[in-house]
Amino acid sequence: MSKNIQAIRGMNDILPQQSVKWRYLEDTVRAVLSSYGYGEIRLPIVEYTDLFKRSIGEVTDIVEKEMYTFEDRNGESLTLRPEGTASCVRAGQEHGLLYNQIQRLWYTGPMFRYEKPQKGRYRQFHQIGVETFGMNGPDIDAEVIMVTARLWRDLGLIDHVTLQLNSLGSNQARADYKAALVNYLTERKDQLDEDSQRRLDSNPLRILDSKNPDMQALLADAPVLLEYLDEESKQHFESLKAQLDLAGIAYEINPRLVRGLDYYCKTVFEWVTDALGAQGTVCAGGRYDGLVEQLGGKTTPAVGFAMGVERLVLLLETLTDSEHLTTNPDFYVMGMGEAGQQQALLLAEKVRDQLPGAMVLAHCGGGKFKKQMKKADDSGAQFALILGEDEIAANTVGVKFLREDAEQITLAQADIAEYFKDRLTVR
Repeated sequence: MSKNIQAIRGMNDILPQQSVKWRYLEDTVRAVLSSYGYGEIRLPIVEYTDLFKRSIGEVTDIVEKEMYTFEDRNGESLTLRPEGTASCVRAGQEHGLLYNQIQRLWYTGPMFRYEKPQKGRYRQFHQIGVETFGMNGPDIDAEVIMVTARLWRDLGLIDHVTLQLNSLGSNQARADYKAALVNYLTERKDQLDEDSQRRLDSNPLRILDSKNPDMQALLADAPVLLEYLDEESKQHFESLKAQLDLAGIAYEINPRLVRGLDYYCKTVFEWVTDALGAQGTVCAGGRYDGLVEQLGGKTTPAVGFAMGVERLVLLLETLTDSEHLTTNPDFYVMGMGEAGQQQALLLAEKVRDQLPGAMVLAHCGGGKFKKQMKKADDSGAQFALILGEDEIAANTVGVKFLREDAEQITLAQADIAEYFKDRLTVR
């Protein structure tokens, strides 16, 4: 007997009971972003490898160890996208959307990184990303944060997430700070763990992200990035905070907050939660004014964010009442005898016409009444609609209440919409 083939480790199936929660999240995101005037862009999963090397940086963990890279039949080096920002910039340049224009874009889809799978973090994972272009001021930084705050409110998560803010300043300010940090850490190199020693030469700012308590203790007296900000970056940051204060959005200043990718500058932010253990970041973003030029375009200010869908679904499952997010049908339609079974399919169509949005499952495969009723109950439906010879002749339907203690009733088929319009579960 041949061995069953299973999914690749860290690349998971999303089953119907899970996908309904994904769809709810995605629909909520789509509605929020549409209300702010953001347009959806759909991007390819595979890009030329150089796109990510040039944008992310060749000495980052992503490029060095985590990308799924392969040669196609023409010998071209291609990569499954590890993040969406570079692809969005590439598409914007290619189609003439960026130079001297204002764009508010968003996308969703799978990303790929080869790393150790863990709760809420996989090798094929899904992100929702927002990218804005052509706006210099702190007002757009504030807007993208306000977008996320509204999303948390609509999802019922606002009381379970905390906004953390920092500023990386200009490229020069960041370079000056990096030099000061390297000097501080080099003097204490023997106290660095293996991961931090490696990053000291390649990407020292990432040491600030270390989850090792010993490293965090060592960093307590390290130089603080906010002390190295240029005047323009300071004013930008103060204006952003003032706008958030006016909007009533609470935040914490985290002077150790940096982004792992080389293209960020000025504003950086994360929404974090303590409900998911160590993997506490559910949304992260910031400003990246130099990336478009880095990829061959004209200097273009930009700011955006990305959020992990798997982690947000975990939050919804953990912290909210999501029982209404179900694949259970509203109606299970069944018919007795050959004529009843034929008419049951037609009745199911009528119910879908009369009650748009209702979930209607028609029994297929025949069987006696008792067998069909068991399947109706097992389906989780609220109501069974029953057609026998008498109901067909009278153009009525029997209604059995499967989730409440009530007597079976008979309805005229023309009255189904009126009777059920206020009785269905809100999805």
